[in-house]
Amino acid sequence: MPAENHLIAELPRPGRLRLQALCEPVELVLAEVLCEYGAPTRHVYFPVDGFISLVTQVDHHPGLEVGMVGREGMLGVHLALGVATSPLRALVQGPGLAWRVAVAPFRRELADSPALQRSLDRYLYVLMAQLATASACLRFHMIAPRLARWLLMSQDRAHAVRFHVTHEFLAYMLGVRRVGITVAAGVLQRQGLISYRRGELTVLDRPGLEAAACSCYGTDRRSYAAQL
Repeated sequence: MPAENHLIAELPRPGRLRLQALCEPVELVLAEVLCEYGAPTRHVYFPVDGFISLVTQVDHHPGLEVGMVGREGMLGVHLALGVATSPLRALVQGPGLAWRVAVAPFRRELADSPALQRSLDRYLYVLMAQLATASACLRFHMIAPRLARWLLMSQDRAHAVRFHVTHEFLAYMLGVRRVGITVAAGVLQRQGLISYRRGELTVLDRPGLEAAACSCYGTDRRSYAAQL
């Protein structure tokens, strides 16, 4: 499997080869829970063509997605801060391949590789910006523009115009009722931006979907471009 994860690919060749030697390829399975909030971290994941949702939960309320991890990043970056437990729940949103590394050898490589530490520091900044943007987006933006943003972020990480997603899952990710997703998706369909049938969603008009999305999508992209 080629090293198509951005964080790995950008490392100097000696460090990249050392890290790859520690990796094992794994298949990310849709809806698989990779870690729970507060649980000890056992592995880090570098997605290649799958992607992962970062979900926060409060009391007994359903979870809310506050971030995504695709081939631009990694799951388990909190280890770069010396923290052993996960701050969020992580579940697979898009199936596909990833590199997986056990925590102990990853920590040893991190201690021996200033380049890897610098790369993860930059990614931590980007992830913090994404979390902050998600909070503001939830508070100030309507469902349809938020849905358009979510679809664009998912397409960026799925690297495909079509992917499987249900209204129930979208409602869970965006923290809204299912009927709100149905209405918002209907608006995007009538505008000719997407098609949706039996859980299969297809992006028909990428520029139009970008125009329909809230400003948070552009903010996220600028943050990634500046740091990664």
